[in-house]
Amino acid sequence: MGDDENQPQKAIPAAVKAMVVDTLGGRVQVSWDPESAATPFGQLVFFAEFLEVSGLFDAWVEECPLIYSSPNAPKQRDVLGTWNLSILAGHRRYAHVTALRSDGVSPQILGMSKIVSEDALRRALGKIPEAEGTEWMRKHLFKSVAAACHTPWILDIDTTIKTLFGHQEGAEVGYNPHKPGRPSHAYHAYWMGNLRLLLDVEVTAGKTPRPPTMPNQG
Repeated sequence: MGDDENQPQKAIPAAVKAMVVDTLGGRVQVSWDPESAATPFGQLVFFAEFLEVSGLFDAWVEECPLIYSSPNAPKQRDVLGTWNLSILAGHRRYAHVTALRSDGVSPQILGMSKIVSEDALRRALGKIPEAEGTEWMRKHLFKSVAAACHTPWILDIDTTIKTLFGHQEGAEVGYNPHKPGRPSHAYHAYWMGNLRLLLDVEVTAGKTPRPPTMPNQG
């Protein structure tokens, strides 16, 4: 997998065994050659095959409540695909999305036409109604773990305090062991015990108390 489809393609040595992977963008030939330059997200092709077989990505895109009225707006699939790639790459800020724009392979295997800009991502997030967007994400998040819920399991609740600087919605002074007196958000994460499957995350104001511990769920 090269960095750019426009670059000269190096012939695959006979000793290098290639495999064919079906992705959302069609079939991709994968080979392992330690002497060739490769995309830093080479393993993504196997995750893309999982998304193609399961149909999870296509359903997630089709049911997204993001609607554009301008004919010049980016494609919904490009917006959501860029979000997906950025999260998989471990990005924490919109500005980090720029690092993806030099990768000509990853967008193809998700069936995208391009990586959108950080500004396009910000505008897209603002266009998704909060209630509809929350329901959309929860539905598809639960769909990915529903099969594991048929046996008894334990709900774990973890709270993380994120210190905030500047004027942000929900920034309130509460319990903050890292920087006492600073405004913060409180992230309440709900996990399926032992499996560590994430069921949901609630982003609340910094002074929101932790939810009470719940009994075993089944």
